Amino acid sequence: MVKKLEKIKASKNIAAPLNGVKDSAQQIWQKGLGALNKAQAEGSKALEALVKEGRKTQSAAEGKLSEATSRVTNMATDISSKATGQWDKLENIFEDRVAKALNKLGVPSAKDVSVLIARIDELNKSVQNFRQRGAAPQAAAKTAARPSAKAASTVAAKPAAKRPAVRKPKADATDAPLGLSGR
Repeated sequence: MVKKLEKIKASKNIAAPLNGVKDSAQQIWQKGLGALNKAQAEGSKALEALVKEGRKTQSAAEGKLSEATSRVTNMATDISSKATGQWDKLENIFEDRVAKALNKLGVPSAKDVSVLIARIDELNKSVQNFRQRGAAPQAAAKTAARPSAKAASTVAAKPAAKRPAVRKPKADATDAPLGLSGR
């Protein structure tokens, strides 16, 4: 019996600390639920604040992006115009060197050819004018120069005087067309 009493006393001594642990656990549980409830309420507010902050950051980022895009576009335009200018210079240098090389070879330039074409046109006009002016007097001379049958027999009896032959001068190397000599 003594043993039973000792067991009861021991169980009462053990139960007291267990009751304290049980009470503490309930308090912790209740505080945890309260913290969770508070966290849920504040969490939604915090989430809304983060969303607002994110929107502000997004609009700021879009502004920076558009600014950066315009800067890059301006830089690309500047670089493109400078490159175009350099290509134009290079093209002019190339054209000048090719023209000099062709000139050394005796190949006429486009300007030389256009001058010659203009001279040929002037000569053609002169020849046409000469033909038009010369055609009317020649026709009159032919009709006036037709002798009668009697005069024709007397003219035929006379030997015709010989005209001296007209010699054409030989072409010199300096007369070569377009400045091309016998190289």
